[in-house]
This record gives sequence, structure tokens and C-alpha cells, in this order.
Amino acid sequence: MVIWRLITITVFAAAAAAQQSDPPQPWNLFFQATSIGDYHGTFRSPYSGLFSLQNYPERDVSLTSTLFLGLRLGRNTQLYFDPEVAGGKGFSGVDGIANAPNGELPRVASATPKPYVARAYITQDFGFGAEQEPAEPGANQLGGPRPMSRYSITAGRFTVTDFFDNNRYSHDPRMQFMGWAVMYNGAWDYPADTRGYTWGWVHEFHTKRWSLRYGSAAEPRVANGLRFDRRLFRDRGDMVEGEARYTIHKHPGTARLLGFWLHSDSGSYAQALQQGVQVSETHRPGRLKYGTGINLEQELTSDLGMFLRLGWNDGKTESFVFTAIDRLASGGVSLAGRRWKRSKDVAASALTVSGISGVHASYLAHGGYDFLIGDGKLRYGPEYAWESYYSAHVLPGFFVTYDLQHVVNPAFNQDRGPVWISSLRLHLEFGK
Repeated sequence: MVIWRLITITVFAAAAAAQQSDPPQPWNLFFQATSIGDYHGTFRSPYSGLFSLQNYPERDVSLTSTLFLGLRLGRNTQLYFDPEVAGGKGFSGVDGIANAPNGELPRVASATPKPYVARAYITQDFGFGAEQEPAEPGANQLGGPRPMSRYSITAGRFTVTDFFDNNRYSHDPRMQFMGWAVMYNGAWDYPADTRGYTWGWVHEFHTKRWSLRYGSAAEPRVANGLRFDRRLFRDRGDMVEGEARYTIHKHPGTARLLGFWLHSDSGSYAQALQQGVQVSETHRPGRLKYGTGINLEQELTSDLGMFLRLGWNDGKTESFVFTAIDRLASGGVSLAGRRWKRSKDVAASALTVSGISGVHASYLAHGGYDFLIGDGKLRYGPEYAWESYYSAHVLPGFFVTYDLQHVVNPAFNQDRGPVWISSLRLHLEFGK
């Protein structure tokens, strides 16, 4: 009799909780458009190479526009489809800085905006227990309750950064920091095509305090390529991430540990040095690049937060997809504007220190090129990038940001730079 009463109470409590929560959103539609104008002036440059940042003034503009369509196929089944248009030009053909300054600019130096499918994927949740957690409606997120403890499978076209290496204060170049190695872990040469997207699947086990996820995704056929390698049993990117959520004096924080194993038809820096050729001429299917990353975020007050990223990869294998960084330390602070009665404004600042391995530096010093850096020779030094921005909420859904970056030793070369980069970002978003 006691057991029956306990079961009855549990069932009615779960039903009451379900009634109090918002009903599952059947569909939603969001839109964003972001335009970034960048400028840099002259700087010290005694020599330059094929992939150098040019030392004359450059003014370039990028534009992206995206529709985010979410559709609920079942209570725990969600479908997302994102058509996107992107175009613009980057400094020197998006070359010459490892921590490139505009995270919205794809690695295609084409000024003409072109349409394509950014994402098309499906997510299935398998819940455990009656406890639910709310999900706010947003881009690629249907509103409504989700099982608090769940196993989720996602498959289709997406960017792996949708699921891995997230950070509350630095993850979105449309609203936050714009440097490539600040918005994501620059030492993680994550699998993607030229525009940053790939095909694959992600498995996640999520609980109230921790999550564990695994993903596997296609690599491009060639470095910085648009077409994918179909030899998935040999060439693919595998990633594992553990995430722990906690509170310190009622302020939330999150710690993430990332590991990655990237197999691709790529080259070896040591072999290129021995043979006196470019690294792209030493490619071999199934070559492995591996590494790890640490990602921390911590709320300090209701308005102020800090973040830290550390990254490392083996530094032996050709920079293939994201950027040419083997070692990374990045950290900063972010302050919301409530204290000056601008609650949706944000002021933030971060320092990123990037480096490469010894064999990688020797390869560049002997005239080698990666797909986006290479000055013909090199006097090695870590690349330092200090970035600060102020984002102002001007109108509902419309934000204007001024961003300033100071890059020392661009492309790890002490003979060149430093260079100042200023940017103006316009961002529009709305939906329901």
C-alpha cells in the first residue's frame, strides 16, 4: 500500500510539472544578418611572401545572412534547416594572420555573396526519468521542455562548433569576439569545409550537472577545400568532450575538456623539410593530427564574467582546415551594461597568445607555406592578439559593435608588425 501511494504521488507530481512548463514549440523561424567592416593601416614589413598580410592600408567588408528554421517532428525529435548567404573579402585574401580578425568571413576570398545550405540536421532525444528542463526559443533551438537526463543523437550537416567548445562569453563572432582563436580554440583544426560546415553525427549524454559528447565528421579532400573526402573509415575527425557545470557562491561556471583525433589526406612538416618541398606535396591518406583543449567560463557577478581557453595539438601534421596554430592560451572578461543602464550592451576584452611547434616553425623559416600563412622566411615569435569591443543595443534586435585588435608578430614573425585592426559590426536578428 505504501509503495502504491508513492507511485501515485510521483505520477501526479510529474504531471503537474509538465502542466506548469511551457508546451513544446511546434516550429520556429529566426533570421540574422551581420556585416563587418575591417581596416588596418601600414606596419613594419621588411619582406613578404605568398601568404603574407600586405603592409598597405586595406578596407574590407563581409556579409552573412541566415534563416534558421526549426520543426518538431515528434515530442523529442527536432529538425533544423538553415539556408545562408555569405560573401566579402578579407585582408590579403584572408591570409597573413593565424588568429584572423574576422570570424564571420569564410576562407573564400570572394566578394560576391553566394547562397548555400549551412545546416540541415535532425536531433532525437531519449529521456530518462520524469524531470524536465526548459529550452528557450532561439536560433536552432525549439522552445519547450526537454528531458533533464537524456541521450541525444544528431545527424546531418552542421558545424561541429555548434556542439563542442561552447562558451558563454566567447563563441559567437556575430555578437562577441571576432578573432578566430578567441571565438573557438585555435589549436583545434576542426573538420569543416571552406565555409566552416561539415557532415557527421554527434552523440551526447546530458544530466543536470554534467554532459559527455562524442562527434565524428567528414574532412575535406584537400586543405581548406569545399569538397569532402568520402573515405570516412580512414579520413574523418573524431572529437570527445566532457563538460561539468557548478556554482561558486551562487555564480554558475562550466569546465570543458576536449580531445580530438583528426585523420586526413594531409602532409608532414618534417617530411617537407627533408624533401625540400611544400607540405601539401607530402600528403598521405589517414595521417593523424591529435590534441586537446581546456575551456572554462565563470560568472563573477551578475554582470561580469571571465573565460579561459588552452589548446595543444601535436604540431607535426599540416594545418588543414581551421587555422595554423599548434599552441593556444586565450582569456578575457565580459561586462554587461546594467550598471550604466544599458543592460543589453556588452564591453569585453581578451588576450590570445598563439604558437606553433618547432618543426612547424622550421618549415616556415625555410620558405614553406601553410594554406593561409607564410612570409617566405621567419624569425619565430608567438603571435599576440589583444581584442576589445563594445556592443551597443541600438534598436530592438539591432546591435552596433566597435572592435579594436592589436596583433604582434603576425603569422609568428617577429620581423613583421605589429598591426592595429579596427572593425565596425552591424548585426540584426529577429524571430519567434
